[in-house]
Amino acid sequence: MADNARAKRLADLIREVVAQKLQRGIKDPRLGSQVTITDTRVTGDLREATVFYTVYGDDEDRAAAAAGLESAKGVLRSAVGAAAGVKFTPTLSFVADALPDTAKTIEDLLDKARASDAKVREVSAGASFAGDADPYKKPDSDDEADGAVEPAETDGDSPA
Repeated sequence: MADNARAKRLADLIREVVAQKLQRGIKDPRLGSQVTITDTRVTGDLREATVFYTVYGDDEDRAAAAAGLESAKGVLRSAVGAAAGVKFTPTLSFVADALPDTAKTIEDLLDKARASDAKVREVSAGASFAGDADPYKKPDSDDEADGAVEPAETDGDSPA
């Protein structure tokens, strides 16, 4: 087993090599400049690497990019092997990164919440309190003026 630092260094190297190779070395029109490598993870034994990517475009472009990455997998693995200099070059698997879709969903939900807050603020602009402006109980003014405390009732059996 390799240590985590070595796996992290290898993952960073794989990410850089694959990104550079996609930009300069592969002539597949399905890949082009639409594919962005976002992250890479390597298993502890350095045998398998998962490369996360995003594609700028619609679902058709994403499917074409996935097919292009699968067809270029051998060339990319050879480039990684030449750059890494390790005994066993990790096998590459490509996974579409769901982070941009998740971020868009969160942004849509936040926009909806902002609109709802603005609507509530608009409705409550001319509203008044249902009761008094100060809802907390205050002691009666005549109790404070006397300053006397009433003694508690006791029965004769208990010691005082």
